[in-house]
Amino acid sequence: MPDDERAIRNVVDTWFAASKTGDVDTVLGLMTNDVLFLTPGQLPFGKEALAKMARGMKDMQVDSTSDIQEVQLFGDIAYLRNALRIVITTPDGKAMRRSGQTLTTLRKEADGKSRLVRDANLVMAEAGI
Repeated sequence: MPDDERAIRNVVDTWFAASKTGDVDTVLGLMTNDVLFLTPGQLPFGKEALAKMARGMKDMQVDSTSDIQEVQLFGDIAYLRNALRIVITTPDGKAMRRSGQTLTTLRKEADGKSRLVRDANLVMAEAGI
């Protein structure tokens, strides 16, 4: 596996590990300042809105699994297609399960690190839950 692809996959691994421990600052460091998230039923939102949502989930447990199905590199731009499953458990023990596909664009920044710049996230509540 090429080093650039390994670095892209490491962004995903780091994101999930930080989300599991509630490390919002690490998650925010994995995205550009002009990041844009596209999700079903919502207007596009950026880094500030994501930070507010993440900090609002501080008492919840987040467990995720990822199946990166494709990584394509084009110079300083890359995209990855990923199948996600996320289980969010509230303090009272109720679990919300979500799954679906994402298409994420990353850009290599001046410091040489690739960061999320766009994310089309089709993760929705699992049927029957």
